[in-house]
Parts: sequence; C-alpha cells; structure tokens
Amino acid sequence: MKKNLYIVSLMISLLFILSACNGENSASTPSKKENVSDGKLKIYTTIYPLEDFAKKIGGEYVNVESILPSGADAHTYEPTTKMMVDIANSDGFIYSGVGIESFTGKIEEALKKEDVAFINAGEGIELASLEDHSEEATHDDHEAEHSEEATHDDHEAEHSEESDHDHEAEHSEESDHDHEAEHSEEAHHHHGDEDPHVWIDPVLSMTLAENIKNALVELQPEQKDAFEENFQNLKSQLEALDKSFSTLVNEADKKEILVSHAAYGYWQQRYGIKQISVLGLSPTEEPSQKELKTIIETAKEHDLKYVIFETNVTSNIADIVQSELKAEALTLSNLETITDEDRKNNEDYFSIMEKNLDTLRKALSK
Repeated sequence: MKKNLYIVSLMISLLFILSACNGENSASTPSKKENVSDGKLKIYTTIYPLEDFAKKIGGEYVNVESILPSGADAHTYEPTTKMMVDIANSDGFIYSGVGIESFTGKIEEALKKEDVAFINAGEGIELASLEDHSEEATHDDHEAEHSEEATHDDHEAEHSEESDHDHEAEHSEESDHDHEAEHSEEAHHHHGDEDPHVWIDPVLSMTLAENIKNALVELQPEQKDAFEENFQNLKSQLEALDKSFSTLVNEADKKEILVSHAAYGYWQQRYGIKQISVLGLSPTEEPSQKELKTIIETAKEHDLKYVIFETNVTSNIADIVQSELKAEALTLSNLETITDEDRKNNEDYFSIMEKNLDTLRKALSK
C-alpha cells in the first residue's frame, strides 16, 4: 500500500512539474531540441551496458547518462521525481526491456505525452528461464543424454503410441491441482521466471547494441554512417570477447562455479559454465533450508573452492555458504551498474569483462 501511494504521489508531483516546465517553455524558451546548442542527442539509460554501448555507438554526437546510481540494484531501484523530469527533457530513454527494470513502465506511463523516444534495447532477444539454465547441458551431458535416449527409444515409442491419450487425460483430470500447488508453493522462484541478465552474453549483447544503433539513427539520421561504423567496431570487440570465453571454458579443468546470485545462466547456455547459485534470479530470492543444504552438498560434490560474490550484491546467506565450505571469496561484476571506483578508473564493459574472465579462470581451475 505504501509503495502504491508513493507511486501515485510521484506521478502527481511529476505532472505538476512538467506542466510548469511546459508553461515556461511555451512562453519564453525554445523546445528542448532547439535548445541543444551542440547538436548532440541527450540520452538516458538504465543498466550499465546500455550506457556504455550507447556512448560507444553515439560517439561525439550523443550525451549519455545512466539513471542508476553507482552500485545500485536495478531490481529494486525507484526513480526520483527530478530524474523523471530530466528524462522528460531528453531525446531518448534506453531500457533493456528484459524484465529487470520494473520501474520503466511507470516512467513510460508518466511521460507518454512527452516528446521522448522509449527504446527497448532487448527487442528480439528470446529470454531463458532459470529452469532452462538448470537443465542446459554441457557437451558431455548432451552426449550422455543422447546415449540414454537411444536406450529408451523403443520404450518412448511404445509409450507415445499406447498411452499418450490416457496419460493426458489422467494429467488433466487428476493432477492439475497438484501441479498448480507445486508450482505456487515450491517453484515460484524457479519455474517461468525469465532471466534478464542477457548482457553478460557477448553474442546477445550484439543485439542490444544493434537496437541502440538503429534507434540513434532514427533520432539523428544525418549521422547514420558514423553510428554504423561505431557499431561495427563495437560488434568486433564483442565477437573477440565471445571467443575469449569459449577458449577459457574449453581449456578449463572444471565447468562449475558457485555464485551468490543467479546472474550467469547465459554463460551456461553459451559456453557450458554451470552456475550453482545461492540466491535466485533476483538477489532478494533467498533459498529455503532444504535448498541451501542442496547447494552446499552440490558444491562439495564438485570440490568447489571458491564462492563468487558480486560488486553490487551482498548476502548473509552467501557468507554462510562460504563459511560452511571454508571457501575463498572471489568477485564478479554482473554489470548492472558499476562502482564509483570503476568510473574513476575509466573502466568500461570490456575491461570489466576481462576482470570477470580472470575470476573465472581461477574459479574453474583445480
């Protein structure tokens, strides 16, 4: 209830401010685009990779700023009224469109009458679920699965020919309620939840970058050639990063990593890195006692010597797991946001990813 009242009051305040701004503009000042003396587009973004990609593609023709403070958690961030006004006075707002920023719908609704381009960078990307990641197999697993499938081919054929309809009837008549109960009580955090962390996959990041490039071309078509050239340079860097991941994993001693937050499932799908996560897709999704016991047992089974924490996520549960396993702590950046120190050191998507590769290199060794 408090959250709903906050949202309503935020939108009311915003409407008053925007009305005042519009009144002032119509009386004495030019429109926001006419008032940009340097001819640059003003773009706001959400998660850090979108900021970095937009800067690299836009180059000298675009001013880009993220609305997320350094070290913020995109899952729980709420925009301020001032930030909403700043976005209203910009040319475009780039968001991932993959479900991590719950606040984007509120911004778009509040600013629907403003002359702002809302750019869905994740358009065209097919999201995976945590269930997909958990069932995604490495090459060895696939080979084992194929051999098991060959062993059971006759059985499956017999089953499909003789009992499919009976099974479907039984399932629909007798077990629908059981399935729904199981889904709601036991699997709420794990089944059907789509993984938004697509930007950690260099290949999927190419789609993010291309959507950003296309949007900038539409906003400033006279700079199409520059945006296209910058995009191709960025794409080449992402292709090189993809090869670095493939090489690292192919040469690694093991494939499993123990992470505090389930943000790395796309590495599992792309490269075969199996994440064992303490928390769910959202850092607020803490495991049950039974799940926690399973995590610890699985980590011991694979002789995992490291627990990987994140720069913007803290968890007492992960600390407990580390203590139980007597494991060394390592750090990954999920790149939702970056730290003040990263900005001060002029880090970017690729330099941070190189650090992530160094962490993986250690975590995947014997």
